[in-house]
Parts: sequence; structure tokens; C-alpha cells
Amino acid sequence: MIKVAFQGESGAYSEEAAKKYFGERIRTVPCQTFADIFESISRGIDFGVVPIENSIEGNVTQTYDLILKFGFPIVGEVIHKISHCLIANEGANIKSIKNVYSHPQALGQCREYLERMGFSAIPEYDTAGSVKLIKEKGIADGAAIAGRGAAVIYRMKILASGIETNKKNFTRFFVISRKANKSSNDGVGFKTSVAFSTKHRPGALYNAIGCFANNEINLTYIQSRPILGKPWKYNFYLDCEGSIHDAKLKEAVKELGAFSSFVKVLGSYQKAEKKGN
Repeated sequence: MIKVAFQGESGAYSEEAAKKYFGERIRTVPCQTFADIFESISRGIDFGVVPIENSIEGNVTQTYDLILKFGFPIVGEVIHKISHCLIANEGANIKSIKNVYSHPQALGQCREYLERMGFSAIPEYDTAGSVKLIKEKGIADGAAIAGRGAAVIYRMKILASGIETNKKNFTRFFVISRKANKSSNDGVGFKTSVAFSTKHRPGALYNAIGCFANNEINLTYIQSRPILGKPWKYNFYLDCEGSIHDAKLKEAVKELGAFSSFVKVLGSYQKAEKKGN
């Protein structure tokens, strides 16, 4: 049975994403932090599932930094629909709630509901972990924001469901491992992630991106991240359609080297279904 690490407690959305990708017959391994996921792979865990982007709250910037730091390739992608519930102890009701605990992204995704209800938002490290917290501490005037699965696991009461501001709420996750995917044949339905840093000269980023346009490669995502210890210098991360084994993409990455001081292919993997539900 394969072992898959995720951040959070049992019932977290990351665990749901892992089971969506691999199926139910896996052993999931809860981790306190994103870095712990990568450390667990170093110690022998088969895979890790890490969030990279939410359709409402945006990028999870730490993920790309850790992928680059540890060097583990991206081998898969999964898109998971997020539907938040307000979860409390059995004796609670809406009128008794004052404080709501959850991961900062979940709190942000439910901001309008929290403000309308007059609840105080209290950040915690995990959604499902917040459910576990209010149960273990017996917090009568507190509730947690998490998925329906967390309420089932911890035998808690759902006070409200679908409380997210935007119902089209999806999180994209990367699947990482110690070994890269093998050849993807014709690369149909594949994506590739690349990290690079441009040379310090006019038009460097423009020319770098042009390498993909010139080779008819469609970019689907790009962002910059500061380079630790080098103020005002940045790494760029992009996703594009196709496999690194494709001739055109291989040529684009080769040309990218002429405008960059650093280039690394982070992985080629099967593209996730867009609908994610």
C-alpha cells in the first residue's frame, strides 16, 4: 500500500485530494507543515500532495519554494472542489457561536459569511485540525470551518454548509515524489512546470517568455518569488502545456537558457480535469 503525505489532520482537504488522485486504498500520513511533507518523502514516504493555487485566494507560494529547495519532481496534478461547512460541538447552535477557527485561506474564502454573522475569525494551521481543536478543548462558543468529511471523522455537528463566498471554489494540488515520470509518449494531456531566473538586462523576461511563444507552447500559469538572500532578485515559476519529451517544448527550454541564469524543469505530468468535482 502506497503512503501519501499531506499537510493537516485527518479530514483535511489535502487528504481528500490525495484520495481523489490515488483512490481510497492508500495510507495517508498527516504532517504539521508543508516542509514536513518534503522531509517525510526524504525519509521514504512514496508521495506528497501539496496545494499550489486556490481559485479565490490565489497562490500558495511556499509550495514552489519547497519544490525547488528539495528537488523532488512534480509527477501529478489534482483539482479539488472546496465546499466549507461551519462545524461545532453537538450542544452548540448558531446563536451560541462567537469565534470561528480555521486555516487563514478558509477564513478568507468565507469572509462575507463571517462578517454577516458577526463571528470573530481565529487563524489555525489546518481546517480539519480546527475541528479537532474545538472538540478536544470542548469550546462551546467556537466553531470551525472545514469540509463535511472532517465533521464525520470527529463526530461533530454541521451548523451551516456551503458558506464560502464563491461557490466556484477550487484548489489545485501537485503530487510530488522522489522519481520523475517516465516518457509520456506524445505528451497529449500533459503539463510541464519550469523554474528559471532571468539575467539582469533589458528585455530578459520578455525574451524568456517569448521562447515558449516562438515554439507554439501555451503557458497556463506564471508567478515570481523573491530569491532568499538576494533582495530584489526573483525566481519565476511557470506551467505550460505539453511534456518535456516533446520536441517543441524541449527546444523552448533550451532557448530559455540563453536569457536565464538558472533553469530547472520541475516535472511533466498528466493535466488534471478542469471541473475538479
